[in-house]
Amino acid sequence: MKTIHLTDPRFAITKQGTFRLKDHVCDLPSEAEKKELKKQLEADKAVISELQEVLYAAGKHSLLLIFQAMDAAGKDSCIRHVMSGVNPQGVQVHSFKAPSTLERNHDFLWRHALAMPPRGFIGIHNRSHYEEVLVTRVHPQFILGQNIPGINSEKDITKTFWEQRYASIRNFEEHLAENGTVIMKFFLHMGKDAQKERFLERIDDPKKNWKFSVNDIKERGHWDAYQEAYEQAIRATAAPHAPWYIIPADEQWESRALVGRLLRLQLEALGLKNPTLDEKAMAGLQDARAALMAEK
Repeated sequence: MKTIHLTDPRFAITKQGTFRLKDHVCDLPSEAEKKELKKQLEADKAVISELQEVLYAAGKHSLLLIFQAMDAAGKDSCIRHVMSGVNPQGVQVHSFKAPSTLERNHDFLWRHALAMPPRGFIGIHNRSHYEEVLVTRVHPQFILGQNIPGINSEKDITKTFWEQRYASIRNFEEHLAENGTVIMKFFLHMGKDAQKERFLERIDDPKKNWKFSVNDIKERGHWDAYQEAYEQAIRATAAPHAPWYIIPADEQWESRALVGRLLRLQLEALGLKNPTLDEKAMAGLQDARAALMAEK
């Protein structure tokens, strides 16, 4: 079995270039690799839990996990399964919906900057600032509601406009990385047939009816446009300090196992260590111990 690394080219996109979604699978072809991942998922989660405690104690880095995907690709369940063993006090989860009036009165990165995890924390963004080059690219009329100077009609939303947005995202993520935020961006790569099966399951299973929206079918009609928007966004914003991971998502357990493995590897790569106390602090511990032992 081929060993998975953080820079495994099957999953990791670490530089701008000629990225193509069609070069990446929606389902792992190797049965041996699938078996190994399934066996290791629980072990990976245990290590993640241990290293999260050290991340919190050390307080030098924060970890930002961004999840993007087409509808029904399993973002929520992936987050829930992979993070099930961590201490919730050290995790912040944000699920970004359509921006409010207040949020539209600021630049498109404002609400996301407010949601950045502090040092020692893991921040999870279920959808993110990338919606502003994904949904808005497929539906450019949403841009008009942002009251951007010089943008008065869809004709004003040119190629240069999108390039400027990509540049803003690159600069934003570079700034975060320089200040201790470790960024991992996951695109759960699901095929159109798999989405159809999950939509039908949501319609046919009364317990899952609440998950389905008629708008999901309308958005499915823009499948090709979304695929192109993802391709362009990933191609324009991949960087060594802010890599994209293209995660096969036709089988939900595969995406969970891969995200868990990559998260474990990233935490291990940080070389995290519990903080050490200076002589004065150590002396204080001994004094405290002596006082406790002296109690009757």
